[in-house]
Amino acid sequence: MIKAIIKGSPTRGLAAATLGFFFGSAAISLFGPSATRLNEVMHMTPSMMGLLVAIPTLSGSLLRIPFGASVDGTGGRKSFLWLMSLSVIGLLGLSLLLSTRYPHNMDGTYWLILLLGCLSGCGVATFSVGAGQSSYWYPKNRQGFALGIFGGIGTMGAGLLALALPLLLEWAGFVTAYYLLAIYMLIGTVIYFFFGVNSYFFQYKAQGYTKEESKIKAIEHGQELFPTGNTRESLALSAKVPETWFLVLSYFVTFGGFIALTAWLPTFWQKSHGFSDVKAGIFTAVFALSAALLRIPSGKLSDKIGGLKVSYMAFVILLIASLVMAFSSHWAVSAAGTMVMSIAFGMNNAAVMKLVPVFVHQSVGGATGWVGGIGAFGGFAIPPILGNVVQRMGEAGYDRGFLTFTLLSVVLIIVLYVGLSKTKKEPLRKR
Repeated sequence: MIKAIIKGSPTRGLAAATLGFFFGSAAISLFGPSATRLNEVMHMTPSMMGLLVAIPTLSGSLLRIPFGASVDGTGGRKSFLWLMSLSVIGLLGLSLLLSTRYPHNMDGTYWLILLLGCLSGCGVATFSVGAGQSSYWYPKNRQGFALGIFGGIGTMGAGLLALALPLLLEWAGFVTAYYLLAIYMLIGTVIYFFFGVNSYFFQYKAQGYTKEESKIKAIEHGQELFPTGNTRESLALSAKVPETWFLVLSYFVTFGGFIALTAWLPTFWQKSHGFSDVKAGIFTAVFALSAALLRIPSGKLSDKIGGLKVSYMAFVILLIASLVMAFSSHWAVSAAGTMVMSIAFGMNNAAVMKLVPVFVHQSVGGATGWVGGIGAFGGFAIPPILGNVVQRMGEAGYDRGFLTFTLLSVVLIIVLYVGLSKTKKEPLRKR
């Protein structure tokens, strides 16, 4: 057999996946900064606006399930490129639609915009692919660190776009801003094409080695985690592990909540406190960037004291902060509340990714697909709920809607205790 040509290293694998997700995650903020302007020409109800700002996360969450599991079969590189390419196509289609119909001919375009938003959101699904790739590159006692870097820096893309898009809308104009976003996503796709690489096991397997031969050679390079089957087997195996579903619920609240508020907060600040587009974008960006960056130290903390303890702390913090938000009437109190919520989101998002290879180590890709996919679906499900509260309660609903997170926090504290703490001790900690 021809000597295998092995490319990359854990550092390169993590860096490429992180950069790819950094670009892909930008679609989380696709409509949040522009929803108010679109509403001026489309006359949407609050519920319709909630659906609009959440729609990119529909595909971005559901596609995480099969594409995340595909990492166990192929290593993830092809899946990553497919998702990024679909996002580019969606953004180009959205730009073309706006260039021909905005602002005077937008009647009847709502459902088409939702469809193109779904396609644009495919890049968000790169999370589960990149998380699986990064897990296979790194040893068990550094999972929290590696996935904290991946999720923290990668998710910053959404925060930066929340800040940049309002500025682009002012500087370049509504339509041009979306063309620039399409070019931005294309650049990210090209970067990943040249630098993205699968872990050692998948490289050996792709070059003709058997599964056992690939595993033995990958171990020589220091790889510790290995898949047990293909995409279907990985999904089925991880679905049979009860801990998978407890982690799904946990991620639904905090990563889904992060996505939901990154999309919803521009509308919240504009409608509830009268902020301008740019000011609302700045406050949203600070929230999103904080939640993203806090994944890094939270990942290291999870390695040190265990992911479960970090999760408990996160939900207690979220419970308190969401109560403050629900009854706040001053913008400064609300700003402080959103910052504390960002701390809770960052902490638990990092902890959950640490816990996936702990509890479901035999099918990391499949478990990451379930957790990342259904978990991120919260980003699609929560904004329409918040919009419905506003529709029922009027302006006061913008604040009271945060009671949703209070209730979810109570539920998750109970779920974590019953579902994870009582099933087994957390076995993998850095010593």
